[in-house]
Amino acid sequence: MNEPGSLLAQPLKAPPAGRALVYAGLFVLGAVIGAAGSLVQAGWFPGGLLLALAGEAGLCLGGARAVGSRGGAVAPAAGWMLAVILLTASRPEGDFLFGAGTGSYLFLLGGMATAVICATLGQRRQPDGDAVRLGK
Repeated sequence: MNEPGSLLAQPLKAPPAGRALVYAGLFVLGAVIGAAGSLVQAGWFPGGLLLALAGEAGLCLGGARAVGSRGGAVAPAAGWMLAVILLTASRPEGDFLFGAGTGSYLFLLGGMATAVICATLGQRRQPDGDAVRLGK
């Protein structure tokens, strides 16, 4: 019997060039959504916060659906996280983008929770073959 075994036992391979390009594009889109969401959530407090979190959730779930794996949800979540963390740092002049308010904390914590939820709900590979009973 020449079965490949568990996916965890398989060697890691780099994704094909097209898929890597899609992941890079999703990463950049996640950073753009994070920067736009950080501006919108403070401008229109209750609606802007919901809009920013819904935009992140839509991008993460859409990326997972488009790529067909959880990596499609993780790439925009990583871009969102990087952009938001860079925007929370204060500058030497004392300027900062996030104020110490409830909305900012809800955006940061809600965005992280949304990213984790979307990465968990993302598409996963289904086993194939006759021994699998999925869809029967």
